[in-house]
Amino acid sequence: MFKWFTELTKTEKRTFWACFSGWGLDAMDTQMYALTIPTLIALWGMTKGDAGILGTAVLIMSALGGWIAGILADRYGRVRVLQVTILWFSAFTLLSGLTSSFWQLLATRSLQGLGFGGEWAVGAVLISETINPQVRGRVVGAIQAGWAVGYGIAVLLSTVLFLLLPKEIAWRVFFCFGMAPALLVIWVRRNIEEAPVFAEKKVSDAKISIWEVFAKPYRLTTAKAVLLTFGIYGGNYVMITWLPAYLKLVLNLSIANIGGYLAINILGSFAGAFVNGWLADGVGRRKTFIIIALLQCVAVGVYTLAPINLTATLFLGFILGTLQSGTAAGTGAYLAELFPTRIRATAQGFTGNAGRAIGAVMPAMVGLISNKIQLAAAMGLCAVASYFVVVLAAFLLPETRGVDLRNVQE
Repeated sequence: MFKWFTELTKTEKRTFWACFSGWGLDAMDTQMYALTIPTLIALWGMTKGDAGILGTAVLIMSALGGWIAGILADRYGRVRVLQVTILWFSAFTLLSGLTSSFWQLLATRSLQGLGFGGEWAVGAVLISETINPQVRGRVVGAIQAGWAVGYGIAVLLSTVLFLLLPKEIAWRVFFCFGMAPALLVIWVRRNIEEAPVFAEKKVSDAKISIWEVFAKPYRLTTAKAVLLTFGIYGGNYVMITWLPAYLKLVLNLSIANIGGYLAINILGSFAGAFVNGWLADGVGRRKTFIIIALLQCVAVGVYTLAPINLTATLFLGFILGTLQSGTAAGTGAYLAELFPTRIRATAQGFTGNAGRAIGAVMPAMVGLISNKIQLAAAMGLCAVASYFVVVLAAFLLPETRGVDLRNVQE
């Protein structure tokens, strides 16, 4: 399953590790908020609706960030813009730890979202354009494993800090660690080359309109791609945002036990990235999305709506993580394969993050619905509905397995 890595060139391996690390550190900074939701509810008296809005704000802003970063990457290059986005989300994660009210945190989290969405969009295009078509699904899918690593680091940090420090201080120190990704920029500047496909086309001098993804040749593909990512991220962010709160508020687990349960979920996420890449290069992009989304509907339904014990909850946490990562891991390569080089970063930034922004209403909806029904039921209903959208979108989009990005038509 991992033979592909040994066959990569030195340049491909360096680009892989840069994108893997960037996505992992991006995840670390982003998941810090989900892990502090119970603490902020207790300290600030926030409602679950407020918590959902904060989670949604960063996802909505990530759509704007991805679009802007994509346009800049099509004009000035992938590597240069990647560095800017990493510095941006690091700085505003740090500033989040200095806030003292809901509105201040809403502002810093929203601005952090600009860099979060931008980093994903540019990194996904950079690695997709660097790797050869035969293993693109596996390589770009494996980048998603970086999310699990970053999430794991965040869980480990939160567990240690909240055990050692008073919660009033622990959450602030936690966010201060969010500046760590800025160190990655130094390595990227020294070691990463521009994507060959981009350099060969010499598209950096092209003037890309921000509305070009809606031009007649692309508008239907753009709409279908947004539908796909809406379903993927709508379902995933329901579980990612609310799982720590579910374990604390519904199952009444301790901080140490929550860390253990989340660790199992994260291990599943790590495995899911490789499973997706193997399937995507084996049976195709569309079939992979459909298979994994249908399995996730079943897993989420059982996890949140069935009367299962703690042992089953622990086991299903691994399955959930595998399938969550399994849906998201396929988007990087697939979106890159749908659009020509001239607008690839712009299109990937918009479609990936517009879907993320629309899907962001789902965590907020869980918070609002949970005022009327149980939190678990609200999570299950919103997540399952989202994954059904993935199946619909996959049926509507074309198969792109093995396509040479140089030959994607204008």
